[in-house]
Amino acid sequence: MGMHQYLQSLSNLETLRRAPGYFKYEEHSVAEHSFKVTEAAQFLGDVEENAGNKIDWRMLYEKALNHDYTERFIGDIKTPVKYATPTLREMLANVEESLSENFIVNEIPEEFQDAYRRRLSEGKDDTLEGKILSVADKLDLLYESFGEIQKGNPEAVYTEIYQESLKTILEFSDLASVQYILQEILPELLTEDFTDKDKIKKITLDIIKK
Repeated sequence: MGMHQYLQSLSNLETLRRAPGYFKYEEHSVAEHSFKVTEAAQFLGDVEENAGNKIDWRMLYEKALNHDYTERFIGDIKTPVKYATPTLREMLANVEESLSENFIVNEIPEEFQDAYRRRLSEGKDDTLEGKILSVADKLDLLYESFGEIQKGNPEAVYTEIYQESLKTILEFSDLASVQYILQEILPELLTEDFTDKDKIKKITLDIIKK
């Protein structure tokens, strides 16, 4: 037993497509998403640290970089399906946990198993790092959907994804990093030129006001 299977499996994340089943002008893989979420989490961590909050950087990087590794086992399931009912979400979480544990026991050398149990466990928890991960994950999803809207994608689902992403980000509005997104990043995003600019601007402002 060695690390070969784990290292080889990283390539699988390059072939797992995000938001399967929808027309897209630009495809994104799970591997690309994981990198972008880690970069976003890094920046949000900087904002929190500048605001006087202590960041466990090792924990933040591990959570962000590994947060979707388990999709190697079950694929990228559409969010509306994954969260259709609490029972279904719990069942999928149990499947992910079981498959992850089986992979760790059978493929990861014993001296590294505890580290990978930590890394492959659910990262979105009540720690500051877990909250930053939740925001960074939705921030990348927001930008993926915005990119499709900006290119004129006619699929209504991308407007829905944009709305859902922003609503989730606002659930963490007590974070300094989320306030930065609202005050600095979103205003810049809304100055971009695209066909549905007025519509997206209205949607954004309506969600923020609520």
